[in-house]
This record gives sequence, C-alpha cells and structure tokens, in this order.
Amino acid sequence: MKLDIFQVDAFSQDVFGGNPAAVIPLQKWLPDALLQSIAAENNLSETAFFVATKDLSDANTGAVIDTPQADYELRWFTPSFEVDLCGHATLASAYVLFEELEWNKGQIVFSTRKAGLLTVVKSAQGISLNFPARPALEKKAPEALLAALGVDARQLSFSGLSRDWLLVLESQQQVEAVAPDFSALAPLHDYGVIVTAPGDKHDFVSRFFIPVHGINEDPVTGSAHCTLVPYWAQRLDKNSLTAKQVSARGGELNCELITENEEGRVLMSGEAVLYLKGQITV
Repeated sequence: MKLDIFQVDAFSQDVFGGNPAAVIPLQKWLPDALLQSIAAENNLSETAFFVATKDLSDANTGAVIDTPQADYELRWFTPSFEVDLCGHATLASAYVLFEELEWNKGQIVFSTRKAGLLTVVKSAQGISLNFPARPALEKKAPEALLAALGVDARQLSFSGLSRDWLLVLESQQQVEAVAPDFSALAPLHDYGVIVTAPGDKHDFVSRFFIPVHGINEDPVTGSAHCTLVPYWAQRLDKNSLTAKQVSARGGELNCELITENEEGRVLMSGEAVLYLKGQITV
C-alpha cells in the first residue's frame, strides 16, 4: 500500500526553520499499531494523520461515525505514542489541505479524540489555530526538577503545573542558557517542561523539553502556548501577544487569549512551508 506524505516546517516562513511535521492523508483509518510504526519510521516529533469525516467508520464494527460539525478527524503521533494535542502538526495539516489538496474553504474544522473540535482558518497572519486554554495552577517546582534543568530557584518568578510544568525565569538570556541534564529530567515528569521569560523583542520567549517521550527539546510547541498564553496575558494585562520559541531552529507565533467562556481559548497564528512530498510504502 502506498500513502502520500508531506513534510512541512510549521511556524516558519523558511525551510529548515520552525518545527517539522509529517502529514499523511488517509482514505480510512488504519490500525493504530501501523500508524505508530509509520510515526516511528518518520522519526519526527509528530506525524499527523487525517481522514475526511464522510469516510470515517468504526474500525471494529464498520459503522459510520457521525461528526457533522467537523470536516476531518485528526490524530497526532510521536515516534513512541499518540498525543492529546499538537499545534505545529495541526498547522502543517491545514497547510497541506489549503496548499496541496485544494481545500477551497477558508476554514477547516478538525475533530480530535481528546481536544474536541479545533477550528483552523487562513488569516492575515498565516494560518490561525483555535485551541483550548490550559492555564497552569501555581505549584512549587521540585528541587530535583530544577537541578535537572540547571535552574536556580532564585531565578523563578512563578512555577505551576498544567499538563506541563511552567517555570518562569527573569530574562530571555536565562531561558536561552538553560542546559538540561536530559537523563535526569526524563523520569521526573510524565510529560513536558516549559521554561519562559519576557522577550527582548517579543512579549515572551520559551523553550520546551520532553525527554520522557524521546524528544529532548521540541523546536516550536503550539500546545505549550495553551499554557503560556493565559499566564502572560494575565501578567502583561493584554490578550494579544507575540511569542518566540528560542530553540535552535526557532519559531514565531502571534497569539491571543479569548475569554468569552470560563475555560477560554487560545488563538495562535503562524506561517508554514513545504519541505517535501512523496509516497511511503507500508
């Protein structure tokens, strides 16, 4: 069986920037074990798969799944597991639909298994994602976590926990200087660690580490901004924010906190660029 594959650099205007994701459109869902094997073979932080909702059926019963509000069902896999939410691979998937598969509407609604409906639109700022907010609740970071990061507790202005740890430092230079001991960091938390600070030219900067799942540092992490944006919106007293993830590849996002309901939503926008397209044989 041959499948089309696209590799897209998300949250970047230039090839070799931002965060690369593989995108594989499917006619129907394949067994989960095969999806996971493809993602492991790709060896990127995420591989996204999507199926048009009109083609969806239950793999066990064959019954058609009724998702009238969504255009596609979307899933994301790292080389080792399926994730609950991924920003850059969602942006990459939308880019493929808009630019390569001739999706002729300005909006795409993705149905996801754990994050609900995600709306993506073309905007003046590129491609804009509408994601759930995940504010961090204040919590003291364990000493072992700080030691593994090489961070002095006196540098912290806030520490909190959502899905990921959120550690707020004093300056962009401190964020850039963080040099984790990844072997020590990996067993300390079952997901990721965000370090952030005010930016020199952006409202805030960040880095994201997830060694427990084999990704020492993720280049640009949309899902982390679901936690970052609520924090910085409150601290800076403004809902529209500019952000930069200061990894080696780097990436820029324009973000907005929407507070029309209790849970809140985070809008994040960025560019994307195609690196490759071809076929895989499975």
